[in-house]
Amino acid sequence: MSFLPSKTLSPSPPCLPYRRIPDTKTPIPKPPNFHLNSRTNAFVCNSEHRIERGLLFDTGDSFFRHESATGRDLGVLAAALYKQSKGELRVLDAMCGCGVRALRYLVEAEADFVLANDANDEHRRVILSNMWRVRRGSGSERRWVVTHFDANRVMTECYLQKDYYDLIDVDSFGSDSTFIRSALTCLKFDGLLYATSTDGFSSGGRRPYHALASYGAFIRHVPYSNEIGLRMLIGGAVREASVLGYYVTPLFSYYSYHGPVFRVMLRVNRGKLTKNRHYGFVGHCPQCGHSQVFSWDQLGSLGCPCNTADVSSSLVVLGPLWTGPLHNANYVTEMLNLALQWGWTRNGTGQDLEKLLRQMIGESDPELPVGYIKMDEIASRAKVKSPPIKTIMSNLHEEGYAVSRSHIAPNAIKTNCPMAECIRIARELAVAE
Repeated sequence: MSFLPSKTLSPSPPCLPYRRIPDTKTPIPKPPNFHLNSRTNAFVCNSEHRIERGLLFDTGDSFFRHESATGRDLGVLAAALYKQSKGELRVLDAMCGCGVRALRYLVEAEADFVLANDANDEHRRVILSNMWRVRRGSGSERRWVVTHFDANRVMTECYLQKDYYDLIDVDSFGSDSTFIRSALTCLKFDGLLYATSTDGFSSGGRRPYHALASYGAFIRHVPYSNEIGLRMLIGGAVREASVLGYYVTPLFSYYSYHGPVFRVMLRVNRGKLTKNRHYGFVGHCPQCGHSQVFSWDQLGSLGCPCNTADVSSSLVVLGPLWTGPLHNANYVTEMLNLALQWGWTRNGTGQDLEKLLRQMIGESDPELPVGYIKMDEIASRAKVKSPPIKTIMSNLHEEGYAVSRSHIAPNAIKTNCPMAECIRIARELAVAE
C-alpha cells in the first residue's frame, strides 16, 4: 500500500537475555527494551513473555489481558473456517496491542497476509519481536506489515487504495462505534467483522443518551443488561451497514465479565435488511418480570399482559437494537468441531471453551426470546427456595418450552416460557420437595 512509509517495515530484533557486564571504566551501552538496575548494575528486560495456545510472545508495556484469550480463540477459529471455505484469508488487526492476535491469525488460522496496526508507535519493538516469529516475505509473498496509525485512518486508506480484507478485527475500548463504518468500507463482501465494546455503563442503562449517540439505541436498565450490551453492539452495526447498502448477520456473540467485554463476529453482505429484520425494540415489565419484542409499527400501543391499559405505565422500553438470535448454530457447531480437531477442548481453558461453544449452540434456538431469567429472580417472585437449574430446565422441556443455559450469566436460563409460568413451576417443585 502506498501510504505505508518504508520505516514502518523495518525489522527489530527480539528481546533476548542480556548478560551482566563486569565492572569496567567503559560505559555500558543500553540495549533496546532493557533498563539498567542501579542496585545490581545489570540490564533487566522490560518485556514479559507469555504463552498462549503454545505460542510464545512478549507483551512489553502494552495493554494486555490474559482473560481475553477466549475471545482470541473464537476469532482464530472463525478465521480458520473462513480460510478453509474461501481458500484465502487477509486480516486487518486495527488495534493490535502487542501483536498476539495478529501472530495467532498468521500461525493458527494460516492467514495469507496480516496488517497489524496500533496507533501507539511505542509498542513497535514488541510487536515486531512477536511478528518476526513468522517470516515476513517480500513482494507478492509478503505475509505481514506493521503500521502505526489511527485505526480509522488506516481503514480509510485501505478503502481508498481498494485494499480489501476478509476479516477485520477491531478490539476497541469503550463505546467508540466510529470504527464500525470505517471497517465496513474496506471489508470484502461475505467478509467477517469482529467488533468490540467495553461500555458496561451504557448497556446497563446508566448512560442512555451516550448509547443513543454511539449506537443509535436508547438503553434503560433491565435484569439482562449484559445481553443487551451484545444486542446494542450488533444493532449499531446493523444501522451503519444499512447506510452503506449492506446487511450484517451475527455468527456468534460473546460476553466476558472482565472489563466487561462484548465481542460479536458479523458476516457482511450487500443488500437491504430483510422484512424480518430483527431490528426493533425490547419491552420489560418490572412489575411482572415479562419481556417481549416490539416492531416499529407497534410503537404506538406498547403494553404488557399484566396490564389491561392500552399503554402500560410500568413498561421499560429500549432500542432499537438487534432482537434476533445471538449466534448461528451451524457456524458455532463448525467452530466446536474445529476446536475438537485442534485439541483445544482438553483440560483447563480448553474445557471452558468447549462448554462456552456448546452453550452458544443452545442459545441459538430461534424460539428463544431476548433476555435471560436468573434463578434468584424466579425464586424471589415465587417466594420459594431457588430451584436447581437442571431441574427447572427439565420441567420446562417436558411442558414443551424452549430453554437453554445462558453463557452470559451462570445461574440463568433463556426460555420462551412466560415469567408467570416459571413461577408456577418453581412453586410446584418446592411443594414436591
